[in-house]
Amino acid sequence: MTPELPESRQLPRALYRAEQVRALDQTAIEQQGIPAEQLMERAGAAAFSLLRARWPKAQSLVVLAGAGNNGGDGYVLARLAHRHQLSVRVLRLGDHSRLQGAALAAADAYAALGGQAEPFQRLPPDAELIVDAMLGTGLERPLTGPWADAVAQSNASRAPVLALDIPSGLHADSGRVLGVAIQATASISFIGLKCGMFTGQGPDHCGEICFDALRVPALIYASEIPVARRIDWGQQMRLLPRRRRSAHKGDFGYLLVVGGDRGMSGAARLAGEAALRVGAGRVAIATHPAHADLLNLGCPELMVHGVAEADELDALLQRATLVALGPGLGQDPWGRSLYARVLAANKPVVVDADALNLLAQAPQQRRDWVLTPHPGEAARLLGCSAAEVEADRFAALQQLQEHYGGVVVLKGAGTLIDGPGLRPVAVCIEGNPGMASAGMGDALTGIIAALIGQGMEPVLAAEAGVCLHGAAGDRAAAQGERGLLASDLIAALQPLLGLAETSS
Repeated sequence: MTPELPESRQLPRALYRAEQVRALDQTAIEQQGIPAEQLMERAGAAAFSLLRARWPKAQSLVVLAGAGNNGGDGYVLARLAHRHQLSVRVLRLGDHSRLQGAALAAADAYAALGGQAEPFQRLPPDAELIVDAMLGTGLERPLTGPWADAVAQSNASRAPVLALDIPSGLHADSGRVLGVAIQATASISFIGLKCGMFTGQGPDHCGEICFDALRVPALIYASEIPVARRIDWGQQMRLLPRRRRSAHKGDFGYLLVVGGDRGMSGAARLAGEAALRVGAGRVAIATHPAHADLLNLGCPELMVHGVAEADELDALLQRATLVALGPGLGQDPWGRSLYARVLAANKPVVVDADALNLLAQAPQQRRDWVLTPHPGEAARLLGCSAAEVEADRFAALQQLQEHYGGVVVLKGAGTLIDGPGLRPVAVCIEGNPGMASAGMGDALTGIIAALIGQGMEPVLAAEAGVCLHGAAGDRAAAQGERGLLASDLIAALQPLLGLAETSS
């Protein structure tokens, strides 16, 4: 009979740093009287239960066991597998003569059953299943030597990998890879989910993420405030404001999209059309006169105005309730003059693309804007490299919000959202690699602006907009991710909003 899954399919919303999870672990031991050995037994049992449910036909496994508590979890799993007549090879990394406490007890219990452990040299070529129990959450420096060899051989193997707590080599807080990291098929995290699993390179390395709280009492979580929280469209769609039967277009915002220099008209068009599909009452586009007459041929609902000089924006800005600034704007004198005019108007504004690059050249701070940089734009705003941004996306997000104010959306795998106040950082779990294509950011700008225009607070509009954008990308990718277009995503917006209305 296949064991039941652990409590892995219902992931918590709260995300923690590694040191916080260690503190929660200590609280469970010291204040709730749960022995460390018992928590380790529960962790190994939860991982073994997942292994049997996920790979029910597997008859042999290799456990890569480190010399700390993560290795101890691996020894518990190895003992359970041995007891269930599975073929088990434990390959040791690190100095196992230094095992202590619960990890030593777990290794001894495995050995008492006749289990064998040998130093890691090479991964068996016929490995059917690999368990990564090497390092867990404490890693702070790049992997080298046998550790790096074990990771490289695991990643080159055709065998699936189950990572215990977090893939070895992945930084638990930031999601960056420390030299090399296990590319797990599935990861089971214990007590608290780690921030780095959901952003940066975390999604590439964790595979399917599962969770088990190890039956620690819920009250222990009051001792640590989560630093972030997972958000998705299923949650966010419930926050959309309902429409009165007597509503009219004036209730849902007059959005002015400013952008579209020569050769970049599509960016402004995508932002405008996305805003209409999300329910903006009216959308006007101020764009370069060279293509203004052509811009709305496929979408006559857009009001398009050719703007040759910045002062021609004034009448449009007076009518608008908010502005989406930057899609296709460029950094030539035309774009620069429009950028300055919009910011001088003191309208609520969503800032993207070249408007962010112009902001980086003359930084200022405002409370009423939403900034939506990708890592390259974020790097220019912070005066660093994109690699430094990606090395710690949470830190980069905090710096952006502190330096520029307002709401900041740091795009990428595991998009992050932060704004004023005490809300934990939001991490969006929607979306797919097919969305790494031109125009996707322009569509997001229009989506967020449209939600603000319909009465949502900017930070709530950013969170809901990012999730809607990701969910639409997932829906549009039903036929495949490769070749996904921003236009495909825009076409998927209205059906998702329709589902939100029927479920409310």
